[in-house]
Amino acid sequence: MKGFAMIKRAVGRILGGLCAIVLAGVVVDVAQAGETVGIPPEVVAEYIHAIIQADRTIYSTHVVERLQDLKVTVAAEEWKAKGTVPLPAQMLQMAGQEVRGLGLGLRIRLASLGPIYKKNEPADQFERAGLESVAKDPRKPYTGIITENDKHFFKAIFADRAVSMTCVACHNSHELSTKRDYKLYDVMGGIIISFPVQ
Repeated sequence: MKGFAMIKRAVGRILGGLCAIVLAGVVVDVAQAGETVGIPPEVVAEYIHAIIQADRTIYSTHVVERLQDLKVTVAAEEWKAKGTVPLPAQMLQMAGQEVRGLGLGLRIRLASLGPIYKKNEPADQFERAGLESVAKDPRKPYTGIITENDKHFFKAIFADRAVSMTCVACHNSHELSTKRDYKLYDVMGGIIISFPVQ
């Protein structure tokens, strides 16, 4: 699993680097004729989400499903103990922890109205409303400015869909799952992205 640890670190660094570049557009001001110009936080959130979604879809379909089809290994919740690979949701959560460790103020996590684990419940009313909103209309993220400890953060919640049969099978068969009839591309919850804004 030494090779996997290297892959995980590389993915975290790439994702973190790309997010840092995008976040720089929010905080870097360009003076033009006395005006301050920057990238709107909604656009930054869309960029970050696009990177996350592409990474997650590629990992789910080209790594996890391929390894399972070739009967090399499977994705499992207890992947460390079993010597397998992490589930796509675990990979996203680990990438979020890596990015948070970079000290950019960027946070990425998964949440659901019916999570397998309590730690993945909505953290506040904003997240609950956002998860309800993206469940009704998955095409439109739920966004807003929140304040924590006198700091302002832009927060966006994007629909988290079952991008592969691995996602569907895990949720439908997990003993703690509250819903067992997911289908491919169903909304399972939300990808929550937040970062500081001035």
